[in-house]
This record gives sequence, structure tokens and C-alpha cells, in this order.
Amino acid sequence: MNATQTGLLAGLLLGVAGATGGFLAFVITLVLGVIGLLAGRVLDGELDVSGVFGRGRDR
Repeated sequence: MNATQTGLLAGLLLGVAGATGGFLAFVITLVLGVIGLLAGRVLDGELDVSGVFGRGRDR
């Protein structure tokens, strides 16, 4: 699944969450989606968070 299809799927799921649960459900779904995206990028090695956690060039 490429990035366009993933973005379309995420948008559709956010739309369903907003339509069925209201604005608060939309916001919660959006925040959890962003957390999942960041975790996925860290696990894939596309996002370096070593500076945030203090394990960087100092060692």
C-alpha cells in the first residue's frame, strides 16, 4: 500500500469517527493516528529521536 492509499484510508477512518462520534471522537482518533504514525516512522528508522531521549552524540 503506497502513501496515497494510506492517506486516503486514514482520511476515511477519520471521517467515520467524526460522523459517528462527534468532534471529540475525531480529535481522539486524530491524536492516536499521529502517535501511531510517529511510532511507525521510528521503528522503520525514518525518524531519529535519539536527541529527544538523550542518547545521541554525547556517548
